[in-house]
Amino acid sequence: MSAKDAVILNFVGLKNKSFSSFMPKPYYIFSSGILRRKDNTLYFEPLEEGNFEEDEDILCFVGYPERDCEDRSAKRKPIPVEDIDSIYIFGEMTFNVKFFNFLSQNNIILHIFNHYGFYSGSFYPREFLNSGRLLIRQVEHYLFDELRLFLARKIVDGASYNMLRNLKNYLSNDELEIYIEAIEVERVKIESCGDIHELMACEGHIRSAYYMAWPHIVNDEFFYFDKRTKQPPGNAINALISFGNSMLYTVVLGEIYKTYLNPTISYLHEPSDRRFSLALDLAEIFKPVIVDRLIFRMINRGQLSREHFVGELNFCYLSEEGRKIFVREFNEFLESTVKYKKFNRNVSYRGLIRLECYRLIKHLLGDEVYEPLKVWWY
Repeated sequence: MSAKDAVILNFVGLKNKSFSSFMPKPYYIFSSGILRRKDNTLYFEPLEEGNFEEDEDILCFVGYPERDCEDRSAKRKPIPVEDIDSIYIFGEMTFNVKFFNFLSQNNIILHIFNHYGFYSGSFYPREFLNSGRLLIRQVEHYLFDELRLFLARKIVDGASYNMLRNLKNYLSNDELEIYIEAIEVERVKIESCGDIHELMACEGHIRSAYYMAWPHIVNDEFFYFDKRTKQPPGNAINALISFGNSMLYTVVLGEIYKTYLNPTISYLHEPSDRRFSLALDLAEIFKPVIVDRLIFRMINRGQLSREHFVGELNFCYLSEEGRKIFVREFNEFLESTVKYKKFNRNVSYRGLIRLECYRLIKHLLGDEVYEPLKVWWY
């Protein structure tokens, strides 16, 4: 089954050539259905009249049980547990305790998005990789201002470099030069920032100049972009940025989970309750590399248009079909590869995120000085 074909299904398990047949994959659920467990296999069944009665195999209802499945031709789909990297659920759902126990036992992260495609949260199973030594070093690098500021500067340096690289990729457009110059001026100030607040202000100026250049890159009047708006996004571009950034955040969180890092201890973003702020830190570096480039590509190729968005008063979000298209392209982008000179082999974009985690670990342990990813291949 190709990735394109898989998206047509209501239960989406995306495959790609860069996956081996034994590599776990993310699975995306967009419609009403039931997740059942039988031994070490999950089964997704479309909701049909009479098949939602409680029994010991049922782990989760997706959607409202009283609703009929729109696609009655969809068949029961088996998914071996070792095939699952993570599960994404879009829309209404009802879980039971057995489901969360199953996820925890198999180290599977669950990400939940609401009816509008806005990220609600993640079920993060108990960590199966633990290192007291690394945890102490993570905390030390947060508590000591100089150590924290060093890492925070590196994150902003990497993120702003990648933004600049995106604009320079479109340098044939003379109107971009003013924004490139503005970002370069602000980048010089990064090393002189004396605290996190000053650094965040510098990063804000860089991102503002970067977003002001977007109307010269995106050549579609419907996707006009004048300013960044969140909670809720005010237009189609803002809806794409918010959805793409949320998807990237979940991927970064999943890669952190596969390392010894603690996702709640961060350096640029302030650690707080109810969020995995280290994922926010590392996602900053990859937003221009993955999310922004994907948005430019999809709009300029005509893969997304007005019909894929729902607009309300000062409020815009991707339709279900629009989210499916974005998820398909996002997943394929993550599994595409670049030549990594250090290892003399191809590495996927998802792999680059894991390598970023490892670079941070080496810095925290004193093995190597941390240098963020700075794109070289475009």
